[in-house]
Amino acid sequence: MMRRVLVPAVIDPAGPVLGGCLHLVQGKTMGTTWSVRFVGPADADLAARARGIQATLDAVVAEMSTWEAGSDVSRFNRAPAGHWQTVPPDFFEVLSCGLEVARRSGGACDPTVGSVVNLWGFGPRGRDDPAGFRAPTDAELLAARETSGWTRLEVGAAARRVRQPGGLSLDFSGIAKGFGVDQVARHLLHLGVRDHLVEVGGELRGAGVKPDGSPWWVDLEVPPAFATVLEPVRIALHGLSVATSGDYRRYHDQDGVRYAHTVDPRDGRPVRHGVMSVSVLHRDAMWADAWSTALTVLGAKAGLPVADAEGLAAHWIEQGADGRPVERWSRAFEELMT
Repeated sequence: MMRRVLVPAVIDPAGPVLGGCLHLVQGKTMGTTWSVRFVGPADADLAARARGIQATLDAVVAEMSTWEAGSDVSRFNRAPAGHWQTVPPDFFEVLSCGLEVARRSGGACDPTVGSVVNLWGFGPRGRDDPAGFRAPTDAELLAARETSGWTRLEVGAAARRVRQPGGLSLDFSGIAKGFGVDQVARHLLHLGVRDHLVEVGGELRGAGVKPDGSPWWVDLEVPPAFATVLEPVRIALHGLSVATSGDYRRYHDQDGVRYAHTVDPRDGRPVRHGVMSVSVLHRDAMWADAWSTALTVLGAKAGLPVADAEGLAAHWIEQGADGRPVERWSRAFEELMT
């Protein structure tokens, strides 16, 4: 199999830090794990670095986790109809990104479908129990969809206020990990740590280079079913982020039918058009995360024109009619591949 390599269009002329050593710190967040590789002095205080990164991610959870009853998003979801809630700047940034991608993707990514996500058993109040899973009835789905929809949300941008229209449930699970990656990268840059690779639950962002001057090389995820037949695309994460959305990570099986965790907000049902994974490259992990969700919902046929119009570097892996993998990619992705 031929090696495929992606290199960024813009290369930072700054070289490696003289005398720098490569370090690794890691931990847990958002129901998954995080890791950070960075270049620093040999005697760098790794415990202090880990504490600072953990605190940065804990702040994201405190605002945006639907699994935390006291979070800002949980308080909004419980609020009565007509209630205006002033939200923190980071919360508003993530919400604004979700609403913008919803608008530009025709609603394929929608941060207001928490009720539908819960109904399919992939949220904090759902039935995320494989043994006890049952697909919702049409009546249940209709009721959940009637309380959802990004166009129902009224936003006061000047004062960072959001109005609860009644029963609407925000869910940032398709964006928050990417935002967490960006926040950690900002934290490191504030500390003067220029060269780093940040990962949260498989979403990554790289900056600078390693001590030997080489970039942060990472391989795009390949669905396990195709691991022996597809050569992964290798990417130099140099001033770039990558996010991958795949139906092989979380799903339910019932009566021989697989229900993926990615729900199409437009009909409220898990996607079933053969997309196994979508990876998106972007400067910011938050936008890569949101767009990978939207393009998974759209599928390659409908998603490619959107990706090309947006200038997104996107890569799809689909399962063909014969069960074999089919790869597709946008023009921006192809331009980066050598």
